[in-house]
Amino acid sequence: MSNKLSNYFAILVALVACMQVRHRIVGGFEIDISDTPYQVSLQYNNGHRCGGSVLNRRWVLTAAHCTDDLPAFTFAVRYGSSMHETGGTLVLVKRVVQHPRYDSSTIDYDYSLLELEEELTFSDVVQPITLPEQDEAVMDGTMTIVSGWGNTQSATESNALLRAANVPTVSQRECRKAYSVEVITDRMLCAGYQEGGKDACQGDSGGPLVADGKLVGVVSWGAGCAQAGYPGVYSRVASVRDWVRENSGV
Repeated sequence: MSNKLSNYFAILVALVACMQVRHRIVGGFEIDISDTPYQVSLQYNNGHRCGGSVLNRRWVLTAAHCTDDLPAFTFAVRYGSSMHETGGTLVLVKRVVQHPRYDSSTIDYDYSLLELEEELTFSDVVQPITLPEQDEAVMDGTMTIVSGWGNTQSATESNALLRAANVPTVSQRECRKAYSVEVITDRMLCAGYQEGGKDACQGDSGGPLVADGKLVGVVSWGAGCAQAGYPGVYSRVASVRDWVRENSGV
């Protein structure tokens, strides 16, 4: 095997390992669900597993690595609550539509649609998020908000309540320089600070990255948490806009 391929697979192994320990919004702040009314908690076997975003009364978008190889009946969605354990309303997941090209080894096409058993009731704390058009660009340096639940790496910051962080998008060139050209695909979007300090991780996986009122990314993976030189990597929603429409009608 060539040195280039050896390095590529070594990077993939390391990054997949990092993805498995991604459990927190780092460097963020506490928010109320009314600030991000599209945010939901994806529950697996009665516990918080990932985040997700409300698309309409019946559909939620999350990450494929949150649902991969797991049956729909093991999932539920809690919506309308700032807490992932209590409050709001819990609704069962009827069907999981995972992107057919999802690759667990490269974390490419990291998208899953969740069809719910019952329609959501919209209110001040439950609203759908606007989607971009197919292949709609996101300007480099655009300020975004990422939100979710999970450990915070701080004993003084509780993960019981919803938290968020503001991070700027990073160019594909810069992100590929950090991770390698082969690892960062056109379905990925990167955001974060060069100096690190603010990021999202696995407990936030599947959750929303929003810019200018649009869902531009789904929390996917990254090298560690908020490490300098390694921006967070998100699934680019505009890359699969037509797939979302075809499968959910949204």
